[in-house]
Amino acid sequence: MIRVTVVYEAQLLRAALVELLRSGGGLVVSSLPHWPQGPAHETPPPDVYVADAECLPSPGEATPATASTSASTSASASASASANGSASAGGSALLALIPAQRPGVLRRAHAAGATGFVDKNGSKGRLLEAVHRVAAGERFIDDTLAVGFLQAAEMPLTRRELTVLSLAAKGAPVAEIAATLYLSRGTVRNYMASVIRKVGARNRVDAIRIAQGAGWT
Repeated sequence: MIRVTVVYEAQLLRAALVELLRSGGGLVVSSLPHWPQGPAHETPPPDVYVADAECLPSPGEATPATASTSASTSASASASASANGSASAGGSALLALIPAQRPGVLRRAHAAGATGFVDKNGSKGRLLEAVHRVAAGERFIDDTLAVGFLQAAEMPLTRRELTVLSLAAKGAPVAEIAATLYLSRGTVRNYMASVIRKVGARNRVDAIRIAQGAGWT
């Protein structure tokens, strides 16, 4: 049996996804509305987290805890998970559900350590195949997401610029961003100016709109 935890904020869609996975057989499925902060509360941790990639933290926020780092986890299991590219020290794999034409969301999922990427417009069969493959330590990428990966690789902003933009998108003024990131106000303004130039925006608000449309923030 493969233990799966669904992470999806929308309750109705979360419940539907749980039922869909259970109908495939061989899966023990639970769910969470948000990413666990810190070690997973489940004992033992799931083999796979199936997550809405749009629920992943924005740059500047904590990296999602995709598995437990419980004392019972052996060193060999941790080494194996690392070799397979898993984001988690405890061996849980992250399978991200990716919306179409959102290269920034795809990039965010990759940065979070996802080893599986499934198109939200894909079939039930593809999702179940992906769960089994990432649970076995393999990688899985939907063919329809190939172009998205190329676009994600072309994202022009640095991590620091993304962090500044993400905070600005939440309404934080320059002074608050500077205090949060331990930067001077002038440095924050320089980062914003660089962001506006790189994305071809007219101003800060337009830069936020462009970044959100691509799923970068």
